[in-house]
Amino acid sequence: MARVRYIGAEPVTVPELGGRTVHPDEVVQVPDNRFDGYACQPQVWEGVEEPKASEAPALKKTAAKAADTKTGA
Repeated sequence: MARVRYIGAEPVTVPELGGRTVHPDEVVQVPDNRFDGYACQPQVWEGVEEPKASEAPALKKTAAKAADTKTGA
């Protein structure tokens, strides 16, 4: 899970976080695959902890291995 800080002036309700109310300067966890959706709004969200890079290569490696298995069949 990645983490972002809400830097807006007023509390907001974030439907994606289960309708949670987030207050100014509060840090919340967001799914790694949604981090960019928050980071692209620098006027209201600030990245604190980016998604872990180690997870992406593992997924690619698994997909490549599956493709090799099909090719060899």
